[in-house]
Amino acid sequence: MHHDSMLAAIHSAAVLGVDAYAVTVEVDCAQGLPQWSVVGLAAGAVKESRERVSAALLNSGFAVPPRRITINLAPADIRKDGSGFDLPIALGVLVATGQLDSSAVTDLLLAGELGLDGSVRRVRGALPIARLASALGAHWLVVPPADAAEALLVGGVRVTAPSSLRELVDAVRAGMLRPATPGAVSDSLEPELDFADVVGQASARRAMEVAAAGSHGVLLSGPPGAGKTMLARRLPGILPPLSDAEALDVIAVHSVAGTLAGSALATVRRPFRAPHHTVSGAGLVGGGSTPRPGEVSLAHNGVLFLDELLEFPRHVLDLLRQPMEDGRVVIARAALSVAFPARFALVAATNPCPCGRIGDPGGACTCTTADVLRYRSRLSGPLADRIDMHVGVGAVPIEALATGLVAESSLSVRGRVSSARDRQRARYGKMHGIGCNAHVSGRWLDANSPVAADARSLLRTAAERLGLTARGYYRVLKVSRTIADLDQSDGIALSHVAEALRYRPAPPIVDRRANGP
Repeated sequence: MHHDSMLAAIHSAAVLGVDAYAVTVEVDCAQGLPQWSVVGLAAGAVKESRERVSAALLNSGFAVPPRRITINLAPADIRKDGSGFDLPIALGVLVATGQLDSSAVTDLLLAGELGLDGSVRRVRGALPIARLASALGAHWLVVPPADAAEALLVGGVRVTAPSSLRELVDAVRAGMLRPATPGAVSDSLEPELDFADVVGQASARRAMEVAAAGSHGVLLSGPPGAGKTMLARRLPGILPPLSDAEALDVIAVHSVAGTLAGSALATVRRPFRAPHHTVSGAGLVGGGSTPRPGEVSLAHNGVLFLDELLEFPRHVLDLLRQPMEDGRVVIARAALSVAFPARFALVAATNPCPCGRIGDPGGACTCTTADVLRYRSRLSGPLADRIDMHVGVGAVPIEALATGLVAESSLSVRGRVSSARDRQRARYGKMHGIGCNAHVSGRWLDANSPVAADARSLLRTAAERLGLTARGYYRVLKVSRTIADLDQSDGIALSHVAEALRYRPAPPIVDRRANGP
């Protein structure tokens, strides 16, 4: 080589939140003591790319000349993390050392981790990166084979998925990139768990249908074994199928979190997340030094189920308030803030008292009133107020189980839920990001939904008698609107409000000894 230094610029991308942004990997190879430095706010995994990339280059039969190699990841003011820059760095080194012609790589956008043998391994966030490539009009998107199916979900982008560095370089030199082929996608929407399995519990089943129709939060309260978990697990099966846009949003979150299994792409179901009550705050709403989505975002467009709600630490539960209001989580860090989507249907389950037997005809409750009050106070008032529906789930008498009656299937319930959702979509068509009654502002609904006079006066009386907050009042109105939608009714009638009021939380308990047994 005649001159002292060569510079290569390779297109890549990094993920921030659930979106990707363009990153240019600049590689400078100069005369001088052999060393290798990475600049541009690179985190640990990126700095370690030196060992992976140099081994991969050598093991793929390329030369790594003893030069001073400087790698800059631009823009330099955003922190870069992850191992997805290995592939662009390797190509940059090949161009900067004259082993690959720079004109061959101008229309590529690359992301991939390299194994020491030169194999290309999967990265997080292939879907957001493909969305970016499509927006930028990059000619070819190069991703690991494990991520090809995900990248192909985005239209308007040509994807190639080489299994090794050598295969990619040979294809680039020959100008013969092989398009990746989409895998077979199956369209089975058969819910795995069916509502037909839930015997008895007519009122709880009805409540779940209303919750699904308007995407309302539900708190199921009842003795152990009454079927709370069984009901919750069957909720995704009665929600309408995901639209294409919703499915891509779900895949994007799981892609960034690294929780995407290959099979998950073939049938994108509504997520069902059930974190244990030992979950940390960051695990629930997201966080970490490189912010990752938490359970509320992994449940986006699906169901978040909190079993044994009152066993969760109160400070962890109170983190749910903001995502439940805004439908997204914003994680602020010193250098940047990241937003993750979090529109989920909350289903929580709890025993009515520490022993679980209060109000159970078959068992005597052994808790003192103080125990019960202390137990219930773990759910803060503001959070209880944000849960639209509170539903008692009684123990099912054994006779009911023995009758062998088959209850209605999830499929037919989902039909009613879907048509109620269609009415809501028509009503909120122009409003950005709102497709359900639970997400619309109560004031807007109050002004734009006809409420019968007797229904309104019942609503007012109940608000005074139950001491509803303004939020509580609007929550009842929203649930009434959903019940009206299930009835295919344009206006809200007395019966709709009456049913919605049944789902309000019971007023706080007073000492039981004071008012008789």
